[in-house]
Amino acid sequence: MIYYAGRRLLSVIGVLIAVAAITFVIFYVLPSDPAAAACGKSCSTERLAAIRAHMGLDQPLWRQFADFVTGIFTGRTMGSGQYTLHCNFPCLGYSYENSEGVWDLMMDRLPVSASLAFGAAVIWLVLGLSAGVVAALRKDTLTDRALMVGSVAAASLPVYFTSMMLIYGVIRLAGLLPYPSYVPFGDDPLHWASNLILPWLALAILYAAMYARQSRSSMIETMAEPYIRTARAKGLPYRTVVVKHGLRAGMTPILTLFGMDLGGLLAGAVITESLFGLPGIGRLFYGALSSGDQPVILGVTLLAATFIVLANLAVDLLYAVVDPRVRY
Repeated sequence: MIYYAGRRLLSVIGVLIAVAAITFVIFYVLPSDPAAAACGKSCSTERLAAIRAHMGLDQPLWRQFADFVTGIFTGRTMGSGQYTLHCNFPCLGYSYENSEGVWDLMMDRLPVSASLAFGAAVIWLVLGLSAGVVAALRKDTLTDRALMVGSVAAASLPVYFTSMMLIYGVIRLAGLLPYPSYVPFGDDPLHWASNLILPWLALAILYAAMYARQSRSSMIETMAEPYIRTARAKGLPYRTVVVKHGLRAGMTPILTLFGMDLGGLLAGAVITESLFGLPGIGRLFYGALSSGDQPVILGVTLLAATFIVLANLAVDLLYAVVDPRVRY
């Protein structure tokens, strides 16, 4: 297991370097000049040259990329002379908009996105798995059909539509909750949860519908396996057969989906954060795209890739825990 994890970690590093290279080339080979964007409209030739030197844009492209990658692990010194600036580890550069470090900007927003992602994940797992398992155990009954029709309807609703309906119905019409504004968990756990419950539901409705359909098909396939019939023939309680032998084996595809979905949401849910006014990474990324803030775009892209590949690694390691057959 240690050898396997070590090989996967090495592959993770390779994937991240490849993502960094592709993103770097896309944003630094485009016709737009990052130095001119940072300098502004009324910029002298001398000032533009100084900014290009400060950004390292006067170096060959391979050197710029090498400095960028090494800066992530060791930090780097940018510019020269009076424009010298040391960027501490992990260095992802500085925002063109406010000259703040990209890493610091993302770490300030990460608690918001993490709170949104993990809270929604708990809700959609509970709802989706419960609906899928119940539908599988009552296959071709009215309960099964009702749950699947409901899941198809929920999966057809875009996140922005669900979010707007929740805002209009719960906040404006009923007045049950205030408009969300992020409160750190350590300051007030109750207000933290009450301000995030609607964004959680907006995400969970869509994901729960997809997980319900996937878990239903997995459970139907698993419950038809010979070892399930053997376990029932031995006289094991039906609940034990379903939970210990059926659900554990049927969780493998669910884990795969969960790793991808949670990893992606940790890097920000752009639509949900924008509609509910949450200052998360997704909203930061949207703002960077709108203004062409290339260091922030590159940093968030790398962060998203990191979360996704690490989530996939964790899922692969959990396979052996959930399904003992994978150990062989």
